[in-house]
Amino acid sequence: MVNRKELNPDSSPQAAYGAELRRFREAKGWKQEDLADHMDYSSTHISAVETGRKMPTLRFARSADRALGTGDLFERKYRELKHGVLLEGFSEYVGYEGRATEIRVFEVGIIPGLLQTPDYARVLADSAVHRGAITREQADERASFLAERQAALVRARPPMVLVVMDESCIRRSVGGPGVIGAQLDRLVEFAELPNTALHIAPYAIGEHRTFDRPVNLLTLPDYSVVSYVESQTQGYLERELVSVRSLLTAYHQLQAVSLSQAASVDMINEVRKGIP
Repeated sequence: MVNRKELNPDSSPQAAYGAELRRFREAKGWKQEDLADHMDYSSTHISAVETGRKMPTLRFARSADRALGTGDLFERKYRELKHGVLLEGFSEYVGYEGRATEIRVFEVGIIPGLLQTPDYARVLADSAVHRGAITREQADERASFLAERQAALVRARPPMVLVVMDESCIRRSVGGPGVIGAQLDRLVEFAELPNTALHIAPYAIGEHRTFDRPVNLLTLPDYSVVSYVESQTQGYLERELVSVRSLLTAYHQLQAVSLSQAASVDMINEVRKGIP
């Protein structure tokens, strides 16, 4: 192929996306014109994405997945590219989260994303911008991505959502009285929903807290369980039964030593009273 441009997937995330698109296209024995016919995009557009000259869009990614039979691979890679600040594995986790029948969450230090108010989430994103960790555009993308996650849980048959939060989550002041006050009110509202359970793991349980980092566990429609655990710089998505089962056991042990939902709401309300 005389005009074939060699790609360096290590040069940028955008180049890696383009190289992957080309790899799957060529595995089918298709030229760019063939893929264009299946995607309703021009071959010129596809060439520009493959060579990293044009950013893919969500519509493009979904169209590529349908044409190439790749499930949601290119949609996930688009989200990782678009929301470059997301940890590895998280966008794939969110894909599972959107169809889970039961969601278990443990969080330390901040309110879990699924329960965050827009103002609370925005303060966290703005802080990351101020530190130079992300750009303003990425902060906006992070906020819209969180809104998408939360919206995906509003279904005709919503999932059961069980949340255990370390006491630090409700005692850490974020965004000033107005923001944290509204956030605590949101937690109380969450606890009143018929498909939720909220527990605070108090400082008093000491060494009996079974996790020292955020943990997410999803039960899927086929009753399989997927876990997602984060460190400061890495996310780990796990489907292996043995590994997931040990996390599930630890989660149940944590629930057993945490406050009841009623006592948790009382603690939240008590903290709320101390906010002007």
